Amino acid sequence: MYSSELLKGSLKTIVMQQLKEHGKMYGYEITQKVKEISSNKIQLTEGALYPALHALEAEGFLTTETEFIGKRVRKYYSLTPTGQNKVLEKINEFAEFVSTMKLILQIETKKA
Repeated sequence: MYSSELLKGSLKTIVMQQLKEHGKMYGYEITQKVKEISSNKIQLTEGALYPALHALEAEGFLTTETEFIGKRVRKYYSLTPTGQNKVLEKINEFAEFVSTMKLILQIETKKA
């Protein structure tokens, strides 16, 4: 499992990518999908996820929709049109960052 320190700077990008791929999702669903895709290497906590979701919503990148499931209320998140554009920007920025870090840390990419 990766440290929360490493995840902190990429959390919004991870969340936005999941919403881009899967449309509307609720918080727990996001955590489980990320856990599954990463083979348990990335486990998002509620304490990290919900502040990120709220920040993305405040920035105008997410919208919310509330559904009642029995006696429970489930809040779904989805990307706004602005968020759809921003996620591509954030992914490209992250990819460039990873490339730069590989150079700085002298990590060679293995070729098949």
